[in-house]
Amino acid sequence: MDDVAALETRNRSAELLDDLGSWSPVAPGQRTLLSEYESFVAARGERALDRDGGPEHVTGSAFVVTADLTQVLLCFHRKGQFWVQLGGHVERTDASLAHAALREAHEESGLSDLSLLRPGPVDLDRHGLGDGFGRCAVHWDVGYAVVARGDLEPSVSDESEALAWFPITDLPENTPAGFPQRLAGALHELRTQPATQ
Repeated sequence: MDDVAALETRNRSAELLDDLGSWSPVAPGQRTLLSEYESFVAARGERALDRDGGPEHVTGSAFVVTADLTQVLLCFHRKGQFWVQLGGHVERTDASLAHAALREAHEESGLSDLSLLRPGPVDLDRHGLGDGFGRCAVHWDVGYAVVARGDLEPSVSDESEALAWFPITDLPENTPAGFPQRLAGALHELRTQPATQ
């Protein structure tokens, strides 16, 4: 069996349900979302992770931070015209949702020195996309914490207009609604539950 066929036989939705089930979010709002995510993924199975599986699907994003949690790498999203974390859709060859988030972070930043700070999620954010995003209507985004060296120079991909490191305490003004709170929640999650789940 070749690598692609082997990956296709894996049940990534079951693996995601395991990851979600082993996570106990600190914030009450995240606990509510977690229950909704579990129901969505359980009902849709593998289609929940497939961008062609319907207008609503799971995506994986990467909060790329420095090891001391003082800087975050953001991209200026070409379609959205805002500064946001890296990430995107799950591809057929991704072994898991966490792998998809890491792959997207590498593709969008050009950085090869990236690794998960912990294997499970640190953030959930379900958001509508509005016009201009094609067949996607709602992303059920799962955020992972990824560490990189802040002295590394990222390179801009086709999906963004710019990439830059920002101090956690001094984010750019043009971010999506609620993004600073989302990042703060992810960092609080890391600081409160830093060990592997």
